[in-house]
Amino acid sequence: MSNKKLTVHAVILAGGRGTRFWPRSRTRTPKQLLNILGKSTMLQQTVARLRPLVPPARIWTVTNAEQESALRKQLPAVARARVLTEPVGRNTAAAIALAAIHIRHAMKGDALMAVQPADLYIGQPQRFAQILRTALDFASDAPGEEPRMVVLSIPPTRPETGYGYIERMGESLGAPGQDIFAVRHFTEKPDAATAQEYLASGKFQWNAGMFFWRVSTFLDALKSFLPETHRALEILAGHIGKRSYAAALKKIYPKLENISVDYAILERATSSPGAPRVFVLPADMGWSDIGSWDAVYDHLATHPGENVFAGPAQTLDAEGNFVWSPGKFVAAIGVRDLIVVETPDALLLCPRNRAQDVAKLVKALEARKEKHLL
Repeated sequence: MSNKKLTVHAVILAGGRGTRFWPRSRTRTPKQLLNILGKSTMLQQTVARLRPLVPPARIWTVTNAEQESALRKQLPAVARARVLTEPVGRNTAAAIALAAIHIRHAMKGDALMAVQPADLYIGQPQRFAQILRTALDFASDAPGEEPRMVVLSIPPTRPETGYGYIERMGESLGAPGQDIFAVRHFTEKPDAATAQEYLASGKFQWNAGMFFWRVSTFLDALKSFLPETHRALEILAGHIGKRSYAAALKKIYPKLENISVDYAILERATSSPGAPRVFVLPADMGWSDIGSWDAVYDHLATHPGENVFAGPAQTLDAEGNFVWSPGKFVAAIGVRDLIVVETPDALLLCPRNRAQDVAKLVKALEARKEKHLL
């Protein structure tokens, strides 16, 4: 079936907290709702990237109750009716499945899904749109062929231990200039030595967390690999559009399996016997997950040792610093490689090479029940 006969819907996953971006990122205003890079928020940038292929009326956003109000304000008016609110977090398999049953209900049948995280940075949006078309064309699959699930991957530039990796196999199955490979294996966050081996081999790519498939393909896979979750969501599907939906969601959703789509569906489908069902599309498009304040510095600094400030500043014998304090003049003397982030109620001071530990600080605040800081 050609995707010209299938409507394309986008699903934006926007339930994360972004704890590494504390103190700006909080429970109600997490990373994806902030202008981490540029004037618009990461959610708004995600919606804008999708517009060439997916109008706002076909954009679905999955979030949680804490973020729902702020998130709705950032979406185009027509997309606010497509916000799906999880009563509790159950990871990406459940979130995507929730969107799938709603899309099926809205379309009264099948459709194509483009699943995107809300908090990624894409430096080449036009290239992204081209890749999106290629992925959707391949995922639409022709009659008689095995259903296809497509994952975008990023060519690795370093032996990163914080990302998942995808190993490709065989020759490209795409059209000339459009490489698409069958997936041999998924690996989550390898150790440093393994990551170095992956980088050197040239066969591994970073998992970008962007997925493309037909609604029917995904729900069939869900039925095979997470049958209890599928059965529960089919019951929930019977309540969509009825007054009973909210109560049914509150009762059913917490019982769903708490597992990522990578583990639950993609890895299991890859290791299943038969023809390949999962494919990887290498995507060189200026991608970054912007996972910490240090990553923001790396993106904004134009040369090594540059100081990056959000507002007016003066330095003396200072280099490599990132300072977010847009409402104040900042003077920096004799300091190097620091992160400084100020909000009305908190101030973060951290060496840039400890930026990942901000998440640990947030856990410590949670343990102390410092809710006013979370």
